[in-house]
Amino acid sequence: MPPPRSARLKHPRVTRWTHWVSFPLLTVMIWSGLLIYWANDVYRIGWGDWTLVAFFPDGFYDALGLSRQLAKGMAYHYFFAVLFTINGVAYVAYTFLSGEWRFLMPDRHSWKEAVGVVLHDLHLRKELPPQGRYNAAQRITYSGVLAMGAASVLTGLAIYKPTQLAWLAAGFGGYQSARTIHFILTVGYVLFFGVHIGQVVKAGWANFWSMVMGYEPVQAEESVPGPPAP
Repeated sequence: MPPPRSARLKHPRVTRWTHWVSFPLLTVMIWSGLLIYWANDVYRIGWGDWTLVAFFPDGFYDALGLSRQLAKGMAYHYFFAVLFTINGVAYVAYTFLSGEWRFLMPDRHSWKEAVGVVLHDLHLRKELPPQGRYNAAQRITYSGVLAMGAASVLTGLAIYKPTQLAWLAAGFGGYQSARTIHFILTVGYVLFFGVHIGQVVKAGWANFWSMVMGYEPVQAEESVPGPPAP
């Protein structure tokens, strides 16, 4: 479909495809990861014998039908982990080879500007910091998610083959530490999904459509060039 006349390319095709592929892959991996975690659900927030929050109560597994499916969870998890890794490597390779990383990576001004973005979103500041294709908060967040993806793959390998890859497990502080980091990263994905979807809804339909078709509307007076077509 050709772009409308009053639009510019925002998200190249490879970026859009890998973005949409990553969502179902992560969803299946979180689901299958819960099937695995059920067999040894040791994590909680508390002190001593006192527990504030357990991850997760028995009713959680029963309500979602997650109990007694360890083998199924492992089969799904490791199969889709391979697809997740391939998709992630493809995205990172394209981002660096195409020069798209310049729009994504934070710079020395990003942290200060990100505070301004947060204050603006909380209606504590009227002026919005400089906006490019991604604002400073998005650049930091999206780059952080890429780092989380790499850490998930590495900790996952350390958990999967703790003897054969003992050096990798040791790099994360041992098997138990690697498993804890892997779990925390999963919680981070869930939190990111919630915030990300909320921000997409807040930004409006045009922002969502740009990730589907690649183009965003522009005002007549705008002259900021978009990225080159893939």
